[in-house]
Amino acid sequence: MADMAQEIVKLNGYSNVITVLKGKIEEIELPVAQVDVIISEWMGYFLVYENMLNTVLYARDKWLVQDGLVLPDKASLYLTAIEDADYKEDKIEFWNNVYGFDMSCIRKQSIMEPLVDTTMDISKMTAGDASFTAPFKLVAERDDYIHALVAYFDVSFTKCHKLMGFSTGPKSRATHWKQTVLYLEDVLSICQGEAVIGTLTVAPNKKNPRDVDITLKYSLNGRHCQASRTQYYRMR
Repeated sequence: MADMAQEIVKLNGYSNVITVLKGKIEEIELPVAQVDVIISEWMGYFLVYENMLNTVLYARDKWLVQDGLVLPDKASLYLTAIEDADYKEDKIEFWNNVYGFDMSCIRKQSIMEPLVDTTMDISKMTAGDASFTAPFKLVAERDDYIHALVAYFDVSFTKCHKLMGFSTGPKSRATHWKQTVLYLEDVLSICQGEAVIGTLTVAPNKKNPRDVDITLKYSLNGRHCQASRTQYYRMR
C-alpha cells in the first residue's frame, strides 16, 4: 500500500507536498522531530481486536507535539441484548447432534468464539488502558428472551472544526466491523423493566496479543428466570 500511495502522490502532482514512508512505526525515522496530527484507522472487531492501538499510542508519545491531535480521538464500546433463537440453534446447538453424531465438544468451542460501555480518550490513555473491566446494566424494554449480548463501538473526531464520527451499531449503516455477538449458555426469559447486570472484562491474550480475551459475568433475578454465570470468549 505504501508503494501504491507513492504512485498516487506522483500521479496527482503532490510529490513536493506529501512524503510516503514505508515501514513499521516502531522502526522508521521521520524527517521531522515532531508532528501536529496523527490520523490512524486502528479499530478492529470489538474495537480492540488485533491490538493496533498500542502502535498509535507509541507514535503519539514519540512524535506528537504538546496539544497535538490524535484522530479519531474518542472511542466508545457499547453492549446490548438480542433475541436470536433461530441463529443460535443453527450455528451453536447444531453441534449437539450432527446427523446422529455427538459433536458437542465443538459446541463448547464455538460458543467461546464471538462472531464477527466504556469510552477511550485516545489522546490521554496509556497502553494498559486497552485492558479494562466495565460494569453494565441492561434494562428490558419488552417481555422477551435473551440469547446473546451484542457489542459495538462508535468513534468520534471531536477536535475537528466540525464534529464527525461514525457508529458500528445495529441501527447505523453497515460497516465491515459489523457487531460482535456473545452467545449465552443460558436462554434468559426477561420481563419489561427487569435488568441483566454484570461486568465485561477485556484484555489482550497473553500468548497472542493480537487476540482478545473477554470475560462476561452476568446475572438476572427476574419473575420467570434467575440466572448467574461467568463465560469466557476469545476473539482470534
